[in-house]
Parts: sequence; structure tokens; C-alpha cells
Amino acid sequence: MLQNDLILRTLRGEKTERTPVWMMRQAGRYLPEYIAIRNKYGFFERCQTPALACEITIQPVDIVGVDAAILFSDILVVPQAMGLEVQLKENIGPLLPDPIKSIADLARVRVPDVDETLGYVFDAIKLIKQELNNRVPLIGFAGAPWTLLCYMVQGKGSKTFDEAKAFCFTQPELAHQLLQMITDTTIAYLKGQIKAGADVLQIFDSWGGLLSPADFELLSLQYIRQIVAAIKDDVPTIIFAKGAWHSLDAMAATGAAGLGIDWCIKPEMARQFAGKDITLQGNFDPAKLLSPIPVIEKEVKTMLQAFGPGRHIANLGHGILPNVPVDHARAFVNTVKEYQWS
Repeated sequence: MLQNDLILRTLRGEKTERTPVWMMRQAGRYLPEYIAIRNKYGFFERCQTPALACEITIQPVDIVGVDAAILFSDILVVPQAMGLEVQLKENIGPLLPDPIKSIADLARVRVPDVDETLGYVFDAIKLIKQELNNRVPLIGFAGAPWTLLCYMVQGKGSKTFDEAKAFCFTQPELAHQLLQMITDTTIAYLKGQIKAGADVLQIFDSWGGLLSPADFELLSLQYIRQIVAAIKDDVPTIIFAKGAWHSLDAMAATGAAGLGIDWCIKPEMARQFAGKDITLQGNFDPAKLLSPIPVIEKEVKTMLQAFGPGRHIANLGHGILPNVPVDHARAFVNTVKEYQWS
């Protein structure tokens, strides 16, 4: 039995004594303890060594006091498992030197046996669960197929992913073939995470907000829907499609237990779009964690009041920034934990 199951109860819509809290990218770059490990080991070495992934995953539970651990990994382990070379350069971002541009390129990609190619993730999850010893739940995750296609076609990070969009609009059959292959791989991957012990799963669609509502349905949501349908009966699932607030109603209809939102939509409006029967997660602007601590405390209380009691997991509207002081992150978490609904 979990000692702290606040997040699971909130995702089920049960009444809780307080609002639960965790932070996207909490396992990583703002923590001195993580930086010490980063200075010794390469990025994929950290991901692929279960003992290191375990240590990094648990750090924020011990140091900042969050209500859940999130697996230390990366969304790009899936394209890697599917046969593409992925490099991660510190402070620069991902690089895929041989991106997919044509039908000939697609021949290099496969739907892999996830136990063979991603077994190290499952081993890490088993070890994390053992080390957490039921203190808090463990969140597993994967990237949404559209977001992974963006990297697999563009070959690197981008603010617009115009090459990826052009690929989808000029070679639609090829794009949908690739999206389905990513979807099939992701379903197998997330089922492996569940089997290894993940308590909650989050689907990150970092670039969903680059699409119009119609294209979001066509290129992203129809594939997310398949993933949610395959896993939602086993563990609660959260969809976080940054910037795609226009489709919160359609995302809520997938059967997901929670929806992540960024800071560009008011909680009241998100609730109106999503409906009352789903948990909302978010939506503090990560840059606000650079404010003085009294300002953070005041702004966090304002956020909590806007969401109201129940059906809310306090989080950031995107990943924590690397230059956030640890005591500011702790102030965010503690303010949520100490907040009392009168």
C-alpha cells in the first residue's frame, strides 16, 4: 500500500485532505545532486543505467518533498529503439543526424521488441519501485506520436517544426504510416512500464500547440486516443498537450484521468472546456519560480484558489528551468502542501 496516494485519489476524483503536487522535469537539471551525476556520466548513460536513473528519479522526493516521483528518462528513447540515431548535446538539445524525409528513410524504422530495446527502462522502474518502498507513486511517461514525429523528421529541436509539418502535409500517407508505427511502439512501451510497476502514465505532446484544432485531431489526438484506450484500464493516464487547450474537451473524451495545462489558459476556462469529471494538472509558469519566495507563495495560493478544491494536481505549466534555486522549488511544493481549504 502506498503511504502517500494523494495523486492517485485525485485522479480518481476522490476527496483528498489537500492538493497533491509534483513538477515536470523535477528529476534533473536544477538540482546540484543531479549536476554532480551529470558531470560524471553522459545523458543516455544516465538513462540506460538503472542505478543512476533510480537515484536521479528519487532525488526530488527526498530533497524537495514532492508527492510523486517521475521516471528519469527521455521521450527520445522511443525513436532510438525504433532504429534512429539520437544524440543529446548538453545545453543544445537533441540531434537526430539521419532524419526521415522519404519512403526510403522509413524502411530504416521498425516497430521494435520493447523488452529488447527498452528493457533498461523497465529495469530502472523495478529498481525505483523497490527503493521508493511505497512512499509515493511513480509516474512513467512517453512522448505523443506527433511530438516524436517532429524530432524524427526535423532532426533537431525547433520552435515551429515547419519541416515536420511540411512532411505531414506533402506526404500524408507516409506521415500516417510513421505515426502509426510510433503509436504501436508507444503502446507496447507503456504496457512494459505498467508491468514493471509504474502507477501513473503521462503522455507528453510538447508540440501539440503548433497544430490547428483540425490538424491536432488528424495528426496527434487520433493516435493519443489509441494509446489511452490501450492503457487507461490498467493505470490512470494524464495527457499533457502544451498549447492545445482548444481541444481539452476532445482530450477529456479519450478516457484519460487527467489533463495537464500550461499557464496560457485560465483554470476556470480549462475547467469549462474539460468538464467537471476529469482532473486538471498545472499550471504555474516555471519562470515565476525565479521570483522572490514571498511572491512564489502568494502566486501559488492564487493558482490554488483559481482551481478550487478537488480534481487538481498542482504542477508547473511546463518543465522546471535549470536556473531555479532549489529553495524556490521547495517553496512552491511547501506552499501547496500547507494550503488549507477552509
